[in-house]
Amino acid sequence: MTRIFLIGYMCAGKTTIGTELAQKLGYRFIDLDQYIEQQEGKTISALFAEKGEAYFRGLERKALADMFLQKKVVIATGGGTPCQADNMALMNQNGTTVFLNPSLDELVARLEIGKHTRPLLKDKTNAEMRHFIEEMMAQRLPYYSQAQYTCSGDLLTGAQEIIQLLQNV
Repeated sequence: MTRIFLIGYMCAGKTTIGTELAQKLGYRFIDLDQYIEQQEGKTISALFAEKGEAYFRGLERKALADMFLQKKVVIATGGGTPCQADNMALMNQNGTTVFLNPSLDELVARLEIGKHTRPLLKDKTNAEMRHFIEEMMAQRLPYYSQAQYTCSGDLLTGAQEIIQLLQNV
């Protein structure tokens, strides 16, 4: 187990849990979106706005391939990363995948706090946001469910939960 990929919807806890998990395991932590931003010198939002989603997904695919060369690393993927091409199969072949799956209520609560920073959510009412998240999760669940493990995404216990899942292998 030299690479652990954390997948899940936005605000599922990938960065928070991933940082703690990496520390507990003595691994490095890499946020795939931040990696892309550093490589490109632009934010994900700017890349989407200037070059479009197809261009971004190409960058994401290249960044994911870069991760396959890393060792002793926890990688937080973008929420859409597993849903593109054969990314999920590649992550399963090149590491351990964990789907962080907090409840819908928990996702809504987390996203309400920072929705102004999320272009897809910023103008939505709470009811509209909840409906949007439900629809997106329904579309993404077939990909997310291909992960080797599923974890609750609890921000306080998630890292320990993943360690216990991996130890029981």
